[in-house]
Amino acid sequence: MRAVRLSVVTAAAAAALTVVTGCTEKSAAEDSDHLIRVSATDSKCEVSKKEFPAGHIELSVENKGSKVTEVYLLFPDDRIVAERENIGPGTKQTVTAEVKAGDYRIACKPGMKGKGIRQDVKATGGSAAKRDPRLDEAVAAYREYAQAQADETLPKVKVFTDAVKAGDLQAAQKAYAPSRIGWERTEPVAESFGDIDPKVDVREDGLEDGQDPATDWTGWHRLEKALWQDKKIGDREKQLADQLVKDLTDWQSRVGKAEITPTSMANGAKELLDEVATGKVTGEEERYSHTDLVDFKANVEGAQKSYELLKPVAKDNDAALVTELDKQFAALNTLLDKYRPNPASYDFTSYDKVGKADRKELSDAVNALAEPLSKLAAAAVK
Repeated sequence: MRAVRLSVVTAAAAAALTVVTGCTEKSAAEDSDHLIRVSATDSKCEVSKKEFPAGHIELSVENKGSKVTEVYLLFPDDRIVAERENIGPGTKQTVTAEVKAGDYRIACKPGMKGKGIRQDVKATGGSAAKRDPRLDEAVAAYREYAQAQADETLPKVKVFTDAVKAGDLQAAQKAYAPSRIGWERTEPVAESFGDIDPKVDVREDGLEDGQDPATDWTGWHRLEKALWQDKKIGDREKQLADQLVKDLTDWQSRVGKAEITPTSMANGAKELLDEVATGKVTGEEERYSHTDLVDFKANVEGAQKSYELLKPVAKDNDAALVTELDKQFAALNTLLDKYRPNPASYDFTSYDKVGKADRKELSDAVNALAEPLSKLAAAAVK
């Protein structure tokens, strides 16, 4: 979800969703033409070059300001190509992406609010190197997975919204968490469209300046607050239920058209882990329902799906990384199962019942996986 995440400064790299015919064989670190340095301050967003060759590129971001920032590579219509969030003051982050020739924008968002400070840039020419055909197979398989998740989500959402419109508080509460699983597994794809996530998954503190929660806040979390904190369903909630179905139907129709690359899959996997670190482990995401562990598990499953599809190529390029990722995914899943009495179900312990020490254990396991996962994109296209 898009929200203010000032409490944790882990980095999230979202999907670099653009189809290319291939990527360069050398990494950006070895080929300076494909390395773009971004210097972000509280008032500036400076880039080392405004033209670069299409193909495999790397943004090297340094936050020289006093505010937490995020950096985006955008299409001219503001669709997201790649991003990195929660870049703390005085820290550096990198993100690997694949781009076709064309116009783009690099945006820095000090304070992680608004449209950001922007620089127009251009990718020129193209890459002559052919991509490993196994990566094309991975992209095709992931596209099918993302579409299947969207298709399976809509009936579950309908169960939830039907209960809301019927005024059945208990049934709506029961259906809420299951309705979110497919979304949480594939959230980077949804976020790449730019306009859907703020409608369906924003928290109240993620609204932009000037937005009124009474009229501008829509989606799951607005309904979550009504169901658990206010414990009432009125006409506004019933309207919001219909709007949620409409917005998610729009998402479902767009998933098959999403432009996906191996690096977008890898960066999206890392973003899902950062979603866990900044929203689920802290208890901020589902602050009223306390169903955070359902979202947590779905995020991990989505990240693992991308990883497993890219694993054959990554193993050839960096066997040690794959060994570490296998180990850390297994450890995190084992830890999560402690909070799921029936491994065949998605019934997890209410997160308000998880103590401080246990939350710290979960956070440590997430961080142990997130660090090697941040290297998957480079290993997949090495």
